[in-house]
Amino acid sequence: MAEHSFHLTANWPGGRNDVGTIASGQLQTKVSIPPEMDGPGIGTNPDEMLLGAAATCYIITLAAMLERTSINVESLTMQSEGIVDVTNGVFTYKKIIHKPQITLSSGTTVRDASLTQKLAEKAEKTCMISKAIQGNVALELQVHLKIEE
Repeated sequence: MAEHSFHLTANWPGGRNDVGTIASGQLQTKVSIPPEMDGPGIGTNPDEMLLGAAATCYIITLAAMLERTSINVESLTMQSEGIVDVTNGVFTYKKIIHKPQITLSSGTTVRDASLTQKLAEKAEKTCMISKAIQGNVALELQVHLKIEE
């Protein structure tokens, strides 16, 4: 069994609306509360980072699964949306919606298109971030599959 350890250093200079920093490997950025939550909106924030972790884990997992097949993928892009609910002053990360857009080469068979759809769904269930947040944050997938003409 292999274990991988990741480390992050955070610096927070004061109160709620201050601006801090985080550093972890290649990730080095300022952090603060987003303006939607009455913060200064400088750098990134936990909401964007959770969305980013979920989105990048999903798309990398999907790309790896597709690479193992003989399906010719012309492009793989994605939009993701994170929804945070605020009820009675309590902030809850409610849902993440991934909208991958997969373009396959012309001549792709119906079988390969169907397999691509299945892999897109499987990637959501096997990505380690999806598994980590499962049961706490709803995950929704809206696959857009296109075959080049």
